[in-house]
Amino acid sequence: MNIKQAKEQIQNAMKAYFSKDAFGNYQIPIERQRPIFMMGPPGIGKTAIMEQVASELGVGLVSYSMTHHTRQSALGLPYIEKKTYGGVEYSVSEYTMSEIIASVYDMMERTGVKEGILFLDEINCVSETLAPAMLQFLQYKIFGRHRVPNGWIVVTAGNPPEYNNSVREFDIVTWDRLKRIDVEPDYDAWKEYAYKKGIHAAILTYLDIKKTDFYKIETTVDGKTFVTARGWSDLSDMMKLYEQHHLPVDEKLVAQYLQNKKIAKEFSIYYDLFNKYRSDYQVDKIMAGSAAVAIKDRAKVARFDERLALLGLLLDGITEQLRAVCLTEKGLTELLGALRIVKAELKTAGAEGSASLHKQISELQKRLETGRLASTLSQDDAYALQSAIATMDNMLSEQRVHQPADGQASFALIKASFDKLTQALSKQAEETGKQLSNVFRFCEEVFGDGQELLILVTELTISYYGAHFISRYGCKEYFNHNKELLFYERQKEIIAKIEKFDL
Repeated sequence: MNIKQAKEQIQNAMKAYFSKDAFGNYQIPIERQRPIFMMGPPGIGKTAIMEQVASELGVGLVSYSMTHHTRQSALGLPYIEKKTYGGVEYSVSEYTMSEIIASVYDMMERTGVKEGILFLDEINCVSETLAPAMLQFLQYKIFGRHRVPNGWIVVTAGNPPEYNNSVREFDIVTWDRLKRIDVEPDYDAWKEYAYKKGIHAAILTYLDIKKTDFYKIETTVDGKTFVTARGWSDLSDMMKLYEQHHLPVDEKLVAQYLQNKKIAKEFSIYYDLFNKYRSDYQVDKIMAGSAAVAIKDRAKVARFDERLALLGLLLDGITEQLRAVCLTEKGLTELLGALRIVKAELKTAGAEGSASLHKQISELQKRLETGRLASTLSQDDAYALQSAIATMDNMLSEQRVHQPADGQASFALIKASFDKLTQALSKQAEETGKQLSNVFRFCEEVFGDGQELLILVTELTISYYGAHFISRYGCKEYFNHNKELLFYERQKEIIAKIEKFDL
C-alpha cells in the first residue's frame, strides 16, 4: 500500500486501541494490542506519517531510532537488591528503568498527555546483544521489568533486507504478534502531502513529467545510488532558503540530496529552465488579471512540458495566497475561542480586561508548549496559536494605553480590534478569490478546453488549502470546470452552520 493508505490503517488501529468500555477500561487490553510494524524502503515518509497521526489524533509521540541503542540503554542498568525468600536473604539482580520507557513517563509528566504513540524506528536492525530483548518487547511490551504505560500504543518501522545489511529476520512467533503494514513509494500519494508542506514548485512540476525519478534505488559498479521522498523534501526546504538568500541552486547542491548523478543533473537543468519560465511568464501579473498579450500568445503555442511548468508556477503562486487565507482564518478561530472566555469573565462584577487577557495568553502559551513537547501540534496549529497569542498581546497593549473604566468598556475595545481583523480576513479572502478567478480566466483563454484546465482543477482539488478555500468561499470558475464533483454545493448546508466570527 502507499503511504497515505498506511496512514489511514494506522489511524484506524489507533482509534480501535484507544476505545474504552463503559467503565473506562481499554476494550483491547494493552498486552493484546499488537504493535504495528511498518515495513518499507528508506526515505518514504514513515516517520512523517507518525507525526501526522499523533497530531490529528491529539495524542503524544515519543520516537526512537533503535540502531542508536545498546542493550543497557534499552533495558536499563543492573544493580543488586537484597531480598528475603523463606527467611533467607539473597542478592538479586534488578534493572533500572529503560531509557525508552522512562522517556514515555517523562513525556506524561511534562505535558499531562496520558495517551500516545511510542514509535521505534529501524526495529529490525538492532544489535545482536539487544535482539532477544527486542523480540520480548514486541511480544509483551516490556523492557527489563518495566512495561509500556497503559494508553500508549507501540508502532515500529523497519527496512526490507535488500536496503539494509543489518536487518534481522523475525521468526513466525514474532510476526504472529505484530500488525504488519507493507508500504511502497507512491508519487501521487506523496503529492498531497507535498502540497500542504509547500514543496518547491520546480520539484512538483519536474516529477509530474518524470514520475519514475521520484524514488529510485540502484546498485551500480560505482556503488549504490538513490533518490528518496525524504531527499526531495529536504532539497525543497534548502532550495527555498537558497533562493531567499540569493544563493545559487546548482547541480552541486542538488547532488547532496539526490544521490543519483543522472537525476541530479537532469533536475538541475530543469530548474534553470523553470527559473526562466518564472521570469518570462510574470505570474504575479497573471494572478492580477493583467497578463500581457505577448505572454498569452507564448503560452498558446508552448510545448506541453512548458505548459506544465507554467501551471506549476500558477499553482504555486495561488496556493501561497490560499494558504495565507487559511492560516489567518485558523488563527482567528483560536482567538475567537479565547476571547469568548474573556467576554464571559468581563461580565462578572469587578473583572478587569488586562487580567482576563493575561490569563488566556498564558493558557494558549501552555497549549503551544505542551503541544510541541508531545508532538500533538501540526505546523498550521502551532502557527494559529502563535498568531492568536501575538494578537492578544496587542490587545493587552491597547488596554494599557486606553485604561478602560470597566469590563464593558474593556470588551468594547477588544471587540473593535477583533472586528477589524475579521474585516481584514474578508478583504484578504475576496482578493485571493479574484486572483484565483484570474488564473482560471487566463487558462481558459490560452488553453481553451484542453487538459491543462483539467490538471488545474484536479490539483486544486487535492490541494489541502485549495479544497478548504473553495469549500469555504467558492469559485464559480472552478465549478464550471468541475461539475461532476460539486463538493462545494454539497457542503453549503454544512458551511451555513459554521459559526461566523462573531463575538
